[in-house]
Amino acid sequence: MHFSTQLQQKISQAIGDVERLTDAEVVCVLAPHSDDYYYIPALWAALIALVSPLLLVLTPWWGQSNAVSLLQLLVFVVFWLLLRWRPLFQRIIPKSVRYWRAANMARRQFLENGLHHTQEGAGLLIFVSAQERYVEILTDRGIAQKIADDQWQEIVSVFVQQVKRNQIAEGFIECIQSCGNVLMEHYPATTPKNELPNKLVVLSG
Repeated sequence: MHFSTQLQQKISQAIGDVERLTDAEVVCVLAPHSDDYYYIPALWAALIALVSPLLLVLTPWWGQSNAVSLLQLLVFVVFWLLLRWRPLFQRIIPKSVRYWRAANMARRQFLENGLHHTQEGAGLLIFVSAQERYVEILTDRGIAQKIADDQWQEIVSVFVQQVKRNQIAEGFIECIQSCGNVLMEHYPATTPKNELPNKLVVLSG
């Protein structure tokens, strides 16, 4: 996914503004997707292939092992290709699986971007997985002690709607600013610091 230099600068500026007014260290991560999910069409195709011999019950080929094997192979290939067609592919992936994979990715990015190593546990991650339309805000212990997780939920809900409208860059800026408002009330600046880069991290697709 590509954002213009101007939009990336606006996101960086929004992060810098929050960090000047609060003790938080903010990192924003955008993932095009959290998994390729290619195993799901294969699982569905295999399941359909397993029950496909029932189609031979009323035919002369019932009971012929070669015919059964050939039918199962044909059914598997046809449905595997069919279910990889994008409109169908999106529908067969359970929401729980998509959110589970995105949540795992968010936690991995929290660690990979060093948000658990900041002074006073001041790390805050704003994570978006675009394909899953998933948004999560994760905080380290310092922020979590002063701000309950449910206080971020309204901000997340607004951002999710923007992701659905493909307004991801604008959503990041508004989300950062909204997080800043919460942080200024409960976690204001006490000492100047800037431990982590103020930029949007875009993962490769």
